[in-house]
Amino acid sequence: MRNDRRATLALMAGAGMAALIGARPARAMTADGASTLIQAAVTDVYAVINSGVSPAQMYSQFEAIFARYADVDIIARSVLGPKARQISGAEFAAYKQAFQGFIGRKYGKRFREFVGGKIEVQGAKPLKSFYSVTSVAYLNGRAPMEVEWHVSDKSGKPAFFNLIIEGVNMLATERAEIAAMLAARKGDIAVLTADLRGAG
Repeated sequence: MRNDRRATLALMAGAGMAALIGARPARAMTADGASTLIQAAVTDVYAVINSGVSPAQMYSQFEAIFARYADVDIIARSVLGPKARQISGAEFAAYKQAFQGFIGRKYGKRFREFVGGKIEVQGAKPLKSFYSVTSVAYLNGRAPMEVEWHVSDKSGKPAFFNLIIEGVNMLATERAEIAAMLAARKGDIAVLTADLRGAG
């Protein structure tokens, strides 16, 4: 359950891409801008949670939130690893779209435990070439958890690319899962992409 809660929170930000962000400073961003982005993402997530829509509608809306606030391209490349540099642009685009849907469904199924909870954004500070936004997650009947979000504008607009919950980098879990899925399919990206469309 504890790992599931960490994984659920990972959708709100996406996860572990610092190595791919590089050394370019986030000149256009400010601490207030990074905090505002995360607050907007959290607000949208809770609007869906409390909307009473069907599970299918909820998963679709969570996918849209992920696409809106996360750097999906960076996340998808990081999760896929070296294979991302070995496939064609068309193959990667198809995989990225399938991965985006996979994330929306996978974590959307776990969001119901957030009903009645909240995440408070507390502030941001520059960290290396990006901003670190600190927040605290309060879930019913559970101890508060510190959640650190990493935000960069390297892709042209502010977007989250990493999430650290109680010292745990969440993208590592997704990277390991996708690597295992790819290995089980003998490195066939087309098969992985097809299976991701129905997974989650």
